[in-house]
Amino acid sequence: MTRGEGFRRLFRLDRGGADVERAVDDELCFHFGLAVRELMAGGMSEADAQLEAERRFGDVERTRAGLAALDRARVAHVRRAERWSNVGQDLRYALRGLRRRPGFSAAIVLILALGIGANATMFGIVDRLLFRPPAFLPRASEVHRLYLAGRFDGKEFAATSTGYRRFREITDSAASISAAVAFWTTKIAVGVTDPEELRVSFATAGFWKLFDARPAIGRFFSEADDRVPAGTPVAVLSYGFWQARYGARDDVLGAQLRIGRFDYTIIGVAPKGFLGLSDDLPVAFIPLSSGADNSFGVRNPPNRLYHGYTINWLQIVVRRKPELSVAAATAELSRNYQRSYAAQRAEQPGSPPEAEAKPHVVVGSILTQRGPNQGTDTRVAIWLVGVALIVLVIACANVSNLLLARALQRRREIAVRLALGISRRRLLAQLLVESVLLALLGGAAGIALAASGGGLLRATLLPGVTWTNTLGDGRMLLFAAVVTLATGGLTGLAPALHAVRYDVSNALKAGSREGTYQRSRLRSALLVLQSALSVVLLVGAGLFVRSLDHVQALRLGYDPEHLALVTPNLRGVVLDSTSRETLFRELLRAAQALPGVRAAAHTASVPFYSDWEEPLFVSGIDSVSRLGSFVLSSVSPDYFDATGTRIVQGRGITGGDRLGTPGAMVVSQSMAAKLWPGRDPIGQCVRVRADTMPCSYVVGMAEDIRRGSLTDDAGLQYYLAREQFSTSFDYLFVRTSGTAESSGEAIRRGLQRVMPGASYVTVMPMTGILSPVRRSWQLGATMFTLFGALALIVAGVGLYSVISFNVAQRTQELSVRVALGARTHHVMRLVLTDAVGVALLAVALGAGAALLASRWVKPLLFATSPHDAAVYGTVTTVLVAVALVAGLVPALRAARVDPSGALRAD
Repeated sequence: MTRGEGFRRLFRLDRGGADVERAVDDELCFHFGLAVRELMAGGMSEADAQLEAERRFGDVERTRAGLAALDRARVAHVRRAERWSNVGQDLRYALRGLRRRPGFSAAIVLILALGIGANATMFGIVDRLLFRPPAFLPRASEVHRLYLAGRFDGKEFAATSTGYRRFREITDSAASISAAVAFWTTKIAVGVTDPEELRVSFATAGFWKLFDARPAIGRFFSEADDRVPAGTPVAVLSYGFWQARYGARDDVLGAQLRIGRFDYTIIGVAPKGFLGLSDDLPVAFIPLSSGADNSFGVRNPPNRLYHGYTINWLQIVVRRKPELSVAAATAELSRNYQRSYAAQRAEQPGSPPEAEAKPHVVVGSILTQRGPNQGTDTRVAIWLVGVALIVLVIACANVSNLLLARALQRRREIAVRLALGISRRRLLAQLLVESVLLALLGGAAGIALAASGGGLLRATLLPGVTWTNTLGDGRMLLFAAVVTLATGGLTGLAPALHAVRYDVSNALKAGSREGTYQRSRLRSALLVLQSALSVVLLVGAGLFVRSLDHVQALRLGYDPEHLALVTPNLRGVVLDSTSRETLFRELLRAAQALPGVRAAAHTASVPFYSDWEEPLFVSGIDSVSRLGSFVLSSVSPDYFDATGTRIVQGRGITGGDRLGTPGAMVVSQSMAAKLWPGRDPIGQCVRVRADTMPCSYVVGMAEDIRRGSLTDDAGLQYYLAREQFSTSFDYLFVRTSGTAESSGEAIRRGLQRVMPGASYVTVMPMTGILSPVRRSWQLGATMFTLFGALALIVAGVGLYSVISFNVAQRTQELSVRVALGARTHHVMRLVLTDAVGVALLAVALGAGAALLASRWVKPLLFATSPHDAAVYGTVTTVLVAVALVAGLVPALRAARVDPSGALRAD
């Protein structure tokens, strides 16, 4: 074997490979050959010298691998250093470019900030409602809310609450769940000297076992504290309430806190950020058995609270065993519910048969907004996420258009740099770094906007939900970062690719004519896209505004603007029936005597707030309950004057309707049509509560009122004289001369003087009660209009910038036209025609997209067609007007071009 063959065998010089491996083999080969030559010079034969050199070199493969690894590390380090050096150079170059054009840079940053900020805020809202589990809840996919579903009056329903007995009958024997919790969250008076109505959560002791949480101080309540019917009066404070009310003092443990009618011993504080199972943070958590009768006990003895089926007040949450499916848990819990329903029918024969009611359990998400009763607010919020994405797309299209225009202006500069040797790949990277830098600045500004204005937006969307601080929301910040980087890449990619494809020789030879007009299909497409998307948003805004107008114009059967609801709260003050009645009479007289009060009356039911129902018995009808849900209001004289509800036949309740006189009843128009179709209801006999009760005779018929829904309300309402039929609930309606909002505090102060001891009154304007009912349309109208206006402004700016740039590029052409005799209005028409053409094409595309989406948006509208011609006509007019305004300044500039100067420029 010759020396060359030995080298090839040992160092594999005939093989291919990476540069590093070849360089290592070359180096080893050199040193091996040198050693062989030295040994041969010492008298060895070539073969012996080669063997001796191999012996001295040892494990060549190991040496080769070590050297190759070292060399690869060195090369990688050099390349990384070079890459970061290039990035640093590109950043410095980009910053210099931004400083040279501050107006251009600020415009792009502002546009991106609006798009990114809107999306970050909307993501935070939807994430909180639909995706983020409650804090400290491990294995959230195994935790479910239970909904008791069935049919009533021919309609499907899924109840969110049930009674304590039902809770036990459904969950106690369930083998598919490892834990079950019943809880109830309500507003109740907290404090002694200056009580406030705050949210308090009452829960069974298993509540804390659902969570992986440790108390900040003290302990949580346990099974020993929660024993039916009377548990230990202890309370666990929320972290925020502990800080605000007690200054985060440790000596709060053992202190007494008045909640409702009773004093509770503070035993612990929940950890920071703990919300429990409510959307809105309660100030305290109390054992269910020690707090249930705090509100209910006065009117309902424990046997009804814990052993009956008539009071539905608890929500149920269970933890499913991980080895069992949701379907298996649903089947078992539904069987338990059906057995419980059979037991209820045995005690209450009037309940619908099981075959008709079809009782079953829905095992839903722990997040209420993903359950079967998802609110319209949530559906509108999801739509608004799509709207925010559209705003971001419009912003991206606008920025891409601006960057394309800048790339055209820099064509000669880019050609010179390419001619001087910069690679197209490096140039592409440099342009992308510039766009990503702009996006990062826009993202930072967007997060600042979300932090400053997001709170107001979230409060408008869902005011009853507790939100975390924007800058402390890691999920939202991560989303904003991803959107920012994606935006930077997407907005800069097309302009960068367009720029690096320039023909160097043609660009260098263009001379002063480099601005010669060239129509860009990409820029035109981006312009049409953003304008068309603006049309979609404006159509949505118009439809929601029309819906809101219809909602506000809807006749509810009462006058909410001038109506205030007064709720007396005795708060532990014990009064016998005579003293209680005396107090409520004094409250009514005091309310009627207040300045600015036009009328006041007692009531037992309040629309959208509280209903009272009793069994009804009518001659000739087997079961009145099968005809619907009839709501009772026990009212005093002047009720109809106070509410503004019109009497359409007969009379209302008067002072003559007292004990000892025939029972008087006023029915709604729908109730009369349901019970006595085609007959005169006046004089008809209705027995209330039992078929052995005396007749209540219909003396009048009132207009229907909306009490449970604005869209689908049967209007089955009737009124009895309070003197003849009293109920446990007693509210006051007060009609004011001005708005109820402005009169509320004066009413409260005037009536509080009548209340004995620690009792108090709360005053709420009826518009405040109706606000959540109207909120989805208010929300849609407000946010669609806001985003639509924002999109229109961005599209208008984009249209102006494109037309202005085109005019600058067409200076040569326009100069020739003017020199050949074109008049001013001809030149202006030429420019404005392009702007109006883009607007009309955008209207056609945007209106088509809006019509395609109409079937999905229709359920969110109120008495408004998604094909409303007036809305589409208005949007068309608005966009064409914006296009004319955007094109007017460039058109005037084009009309004033100096042909002699432009023609001499070359």
